Amino acid sequence: MDTKLKYAVFGAGSWATAIVKMLCENLDEVGWYMRSVYTKEHLLKEQHNPSYLSSVEFNIDKLKLSNDINEMANYADVLIFVIPSAFIYGELQKLSATIEGKTIVSAVKGIIPESGLLVGEHFHDVYKIPFENIAVIAGPCHAEEVALERLSYLTISCVDAEKAQHIADQLSSSYIKTKISDDVIGTEYAVMLKNIYAIAAGIAHGLGYGDNFQSVLMSNAIREMKRFIKKRHKMKRNINDSAYLGDLLVTGYSVFSRNRMFGNMIGKGYTVRSAQLEMNMVAEGYYATNSAYLLNQTNDKKTNMPIVDAVYAILYENKDPKKVFEKLTDKLD
Repeated sequence: MDTKLKYAVFGAGSWATAIVKMLCENLDEVGWYMRSVYTKEHLLKEQHNPSYLSSVEFNIDKLKLSNDINEMANYADVLIFVIPSAFIYGELQKLSATIEGKTIVSAVKGIIPESGLLVGEHFHDVYKIPFENIAVIAGPCHAEEVALERLSYLTISCVDAEKAQHIADQLSSSYIKTKISDDVIGTEYAVMLKNIYAIAAGIAHGLGYGDNFQSVLMSNAIREMKRFIKKRHKMKRNINDSAYLGDLLVTGYSVFSRNRMFGNMIGKGYTVRSAQLEMNMVAEGYYATNSAYLLNQTNDKKTNMPIVDAVYAILYENKDPKKVFEKLTDKLD
């Protein structure tokens, strides 16, 4: 594989900013598409993202910034999408440049609502990208800890091991350790589901449940995740690996977890709308809950998912969190 491939990141949130930081450790130039003209101009002048991970200073000479998604798609060989799942469809509607032959990497933590597909599946079905040219970035890794250069771990999944290793090498550094996997679909589902379970953990905390219940909740969550992924894509995998269990635990317990924060607010009595307005970041688990619930309800691969069902009832059916969790406690073991 060509070692001089050009990389570009699409998105300007905290995770996108963290990925650009990682790539800048190894590459002489990194493309970066952002919708906001203000963010681009601020970066050029002040060397940091004004809204996310503002403590990270960039060498502007290493960045190729653009507000034109087609310019960046033409520029790069490896396109890393880090746009929230709720908004990526609209951004992709602007895409007229050909992406044939390019490697598409999803760092999006959810299903595209308009198509009901994982990001990789969407690129395969709509843009005819072969699966060997599609990769997924999974944790456990919080953007905030990347900014602090605390030791973090990533799993890069692609059916083409050479491509996966190349991407992993570009993201590796003294504080980022990487491994590769061929479970593209499984890791992408895991990335989506762990945000739902983090919301559940937050709701439980907001309602006053303690550590004992949280441990039972997470134990049941990883088994629920295993059942769902096995139904959707059966292959040999160890659900206790970092890309599955590790990412679930850090998202469910960390103070940096926006999904846990969102759930905590719901548990404390905020409405969904008021919680969303108070947070300045997108809680991907809100959108993932609807997608996962509908996938499970309308598919012949339906499985038992009491935690996802409970979060859906609270977020989308306006059910009382206290009553929902009282019923949920009897379904866990």
